[in-house]
Amino acid sequence: MKLDHGVQLVEGRGRDEARDAAWIWARATALRDRLPEPATGEEKLPGIQRRLDLKGAALLLARRDSRHVGFTLFAPRGSSLEVYYLAVSPESWGTGVAGALLAGAEEHARAIGRAAVDLWVIADNDRALGVYHKAGYADTGQLQHDEPSGRTERRLLKLL
Repeated sequence: MKLDHGVQLVEGRGRDEARDAAWIWARATALRDRLPEPATGEEKLPGIQRRLDLKGAALLLARRDSRHVGFTLFAPRGSSLEVYYLAVSPESWGTGVAGALLAGAEEHARAIGRAAVDLWVIADNDRALGVYHKAGYADTGQLQHDEPSGRTERRLLKLL
């Protein structure tokens, strides 16, 4: 799928794409959390690989000028499609990449017969919450504690 600003959505199929996603995740979360430097992509790769191993999981990458600038990773769960990861390289924040990736996940959900897309987001991540709300996701009121980060997450849902 070709988007504005020379961005194209492509399905990731191999370890190189998973590594690119892990590196994007490391850089984006480091900036979000104001860390002095990001974890390496190799440190984030096991988490991404764990979700990619789920039945029906897919990795969708946003590419600009032959470089990956964002990704989302999702898998079917019951009657919905759950988004496990969504991240955009910090230099591409605010350019519509996240919205395009969400639209790609929603398109995939429809193609496999799912009625909704849901996700968990860190409750105080205002930037991400703004992206999700703008894309039509609603807060379900459900909260959970994320052990690795020690933070509270909230569940968002979009009916298709």
